Formats: sequence, structure tokens, C-alpha cells
Amino acid sequence: QVPLVESGGGSVQTGGSLRLSCAPSGFAFNDYCMAWFRQQPGKEREGVATISTIGGNTYYADSVKGRFTISRDNAKLTVYLQMNSLKPEDTAMYYCAAVSCTNIATLKPRPVYYWGQGTQVTVSS
Repeated sequence: QVPLVESGGGSVQTGGSLRLSCAPSGFAFNDYCMAWFRQQPGKEREGVATISTIGGNTYYADSVKGRFTISRDNAKLTVYLQMNSLKPEDTAMYYCAAVSCTNIATLKPRPVYYWGQGTQVTVSS
């Protein structure tokens, strides 16, 4: 049993959309800020988006602003990443994580308490 399980990844053409979901298991989801990261082979992980504990504040990497939306439904114990207007450079393994709430607006590396196993997103031109 993993602490977070992502789903919704897949392969799409440029300009397409995907909606990723992340479901927790075994921890108090509502007590954590959440984040989506992505990583390409040979590169460091990149913070994509963060969201506060009740979803009132969201933050995005410049590369995805206007295209991606992070949200959460604490009653359903789920965090989402809606990805629109996908580009080939969005191709990566996407990870959901429960993270420190300190300076979540910066999208900088931060303590991660729980990781998901990742879901692959591939965007072809």
C-alpha cells in the first residue's frame, strides 16, 4: 500500500488535455499542503503546482500557468491536476506529494512527507 496513488496519465497529442488524480492512503490528507511534481530522465524534479490544505491558495510554475489547474476535494480525499493545451515539453513522470506548507508559493524544493508512485504523461507532436 503506497501513501498516494496517481492516475489519469497517458499519451496525447499536442494541444490535448489530461486530468490527473491523486488519492491518499494511510495519512491525514486534510492536514497537508499538496503538490504535483514532474521529472524527465536526466533532470531534477520540477515543482508544477501546489495547493494549501483547504484549497484556498494555489501556485504554479511559470511554464504551466494558464494551462494547468490544481484543485482538491477534501471530502473526496482527492487532489487533481487538470492539464490543458499540452506541449511536448510537458512529457514527464508526474508525481503527487504531500509537502511542507512553508513557502509553497515559491515552487522551490521542499520537504516531502509522502510520495506517489508516479503516472507517465507523454505528449507527442
